[in-house]
Amino acid sequence: MKILLIGATGTIGSAIDKELAERHEIIRIGRNSGDYRVDISDSASIRKLFEQTGKFDALICAAGNVTFAPLVEMTEDSFSLGLKDKLMGQVNLLLIGREFANDGGSFTFTTGVLSHDPIRTGASAALVNGAIDSFVRAAATELPRGLRVNSVSPTVLLEAMGKYAPYFRGYKPVPAADVALAYAKSVEGLQTGQTYHVG
Repeated sequence: MKILLIGATGTIGSAIDKELAERHEIIRIGRNSGDYRVDISDSASIRKLFEQTGKFDALICAAGNVTFAPLVEMTEDSFSLGLKDKLMGQVNLLLIGREFANDGGSFTFTTGVLSHDPIRTGASAALVNGAIDSFVRAAATELPRGLRVNSVSPTVLLEAMGKYAPYFRGYKPVPAADVALAYAKSVEGLQTGQTYHVG
């Protein structure tokens, strides 16, 4: 398969690349590095990406920004980053990408544990993750041509605990390699409308 991997150099993206590269053609995409560049918060940038890459069999997005801050400090603008970048960025990858996806192609998006198990400072991430998981369930019922869409919802990564441990006390972290298996299941399997919880 020809797989577009957005966020290819991140912790999860690198693990996905390692998992799938032996079996498939991986097109590595990032905001600042990779075979191609994209700003998922900009629909024109997304369309330009697809015009450059052409037809594909699977798209994985392991990218997306949200604001982490105490709710008491959050404003409408604070939420805008996550809504425009991680949420609508991934939605637009499907809305625009469906024109370029081959029949039977798949989209796999990234959410996270905070949609159903929140932490302090995580209100924006919880909102966005829950919205994407809901979008995936709904969009799967209407996609034509055998197209599929799923999301992967990992808990905190083992590799990220050095930075995030104070926010995730009591959580059992998972290695990025384990998370990558859920993306492989989404891409190489048959299911659609699913959220794969890891950890």
